[in-house]
Parts: sequence; C-alpha cells; structure tokens
Amino acid sequence: MIRDWWACTVVSVMFEFLEYSLEHQLPNFSECWWDHWIMDVLVCNGLGIYCGMKTLEWLSLKTYKWQGLWNIPTYKGKMKRIAFQFTPYSWVRFEWKPASSLRRWLAVCGIILVFLLAELNTFYLKFVLWLPPEHSLVLLRLVFLVNVGGVAMREVYDFMDDPKPHKKLGQQAWLVAAITATELLVVVKYDPHTLTLSLPFSIAQCWTLGSVLVLTWTVWRFFLRDITLRYKETRRQKQQGSGGDQGTAVDSKDGCPPGPSEATRAAAPALH
Repeated sequence: MIRDWWACTVVSVMFEFLEYSLEHQLPNFSECWWDHWIMDVLVCNGLGIYCGMKTLEWLSLKTYKWQGLWNIPTYKGKMKRIAFQFTPYSWVRFEWKPASSLRRWLAVCGIILVFLLAELNTFYLKFVLWLPPEHSLVLLRLVFLVNVGGVAMREVYDFMDDPKPHKKLGQQAWLVAAITATELLVVVKYDPHTLTLSLPFSIAQCWTLGSVLVLTWTVWRFFLRDITLRYKETRRQKQQGSGGDQGTAVDSKDGCPPGPSEATRAAAPALH
C-alpha cells in the first residue's frame, strides 16, 4: 500500500519496538530476540517487502490496455480480463519525499502512526474480544483493511502530491482513519485496565528520548536549517554586490573612468 521500501522498513522496525514496550500488557508480545529481529524483521517482513517491491516494478512496467469483456474473442482472454478486473486501472509510482517539506514529513509520520495503530488493534482486539488467531473475523478484517487501505493510500498520496491547496482528502482515507479510531475506542471501552498499565520506567525513558530526537530533527530540518541557508545566501549576495562596487571604484581611481571605448575614440577623427 505504501509502495516505499523505506517507509515499510520503518513500520516493521517500529512495530518490534512496540512489542518490546507493550509486552507487559499483552503476553504474546514476549518473544526472544531472534524471533523479533530475525524471523519477523528479516525473514517475514523483509522477504515480504522485497517481493512487494518486485511486484511493484512489474506493475510499473506492465502495459495497461483495457477493452470490453464481450469484445475479447477467446475464452482464455475473457478469463484473463476478469482476473485483471481486480488489478489497478493504471499505475502510479509513489515518491513520498518526506524530507522535502514539513507538510510531507508530517503526512508520512501520520501514515506510519496509523499503520502501527491498526496493527496494534489486531492484537488488542483479539485479546479483548477473546478471539483465537484462527478465527474468521481476524482474517476478514485484514482482507478488508488491505483492500480499503490501498484506495485510501492512493487518496492520501494524491492529496499530498496535488499543488492545489483547496483539494480535500478522499473518503476512503477518512473511512480508514475512522475505523482505526473506532477499533481503539472498542479496546478502551471493554478493557481499560490493560491499556492503563503504565510503561516501565526504562521503556518510557527510551520513548521520551526518541520523541525528543525526532522533534529536534524536525525543528532543525524545516526551521533552523532553512533560516541558516537563507542567511548564508543573503550574505553571499551582499558580498558579491560589495565586491563589484569596490572593483568599479578601483578602476575610477586608476584614471580609467567609464567612457567611450578605445575603438570609439580612434574612429572619432576619421568621422571629422
């Protein structure tokens, strides 16, 4: 859905940190280190991200040519057309560029937070509603969110990539945000005790430090850095302007005031 290797990797790693942080609330988050970083991050998520990016490359190179089902002469072509009905109508490569502007940076951070919250809701809902992992509702929820989330992500990208300031966010994006918030409210309503279990002091310190680092980088990248660059550019332009004025003054002092060129002065007697 995100169509970006960097963002998918961040979501994968951040969720493992969330499992470390919330294992005092959900017992199934308590895993050994190799299960977190080797099985989850490298094998499962890493392989999934790699296969997904390769699929995106194939979709970006694929020729999209649509025609009516009854205009296809062969039975094989009709079946292929029916299968392709569930593929995208056209393909757009996502280039989020989170560091290009503050608006994009906040949007990418918001997308990552919604993804992490939706993944956490999966485990908390199973715990609160006493649903086993093999229950059909768990699978149906994931399938539904994948299909709706793909459309919502395209709407978010179009909203961010459109230069028109009056463009509104799409309906599917608002729907996914509302579903995620509603799931969180369900967990809060039926099991507030689990959510109110305080974080261990060391975990809270780590999250506080991480938040401060992200906030500091944001202020430096989008405020202090831009101010510094503008100041250096203004100073450089002033130095260039003062250097040109000094050069003109030196020429005048040496007895070469601005006037007609040598060729013009040589041609003047010939005209008389």
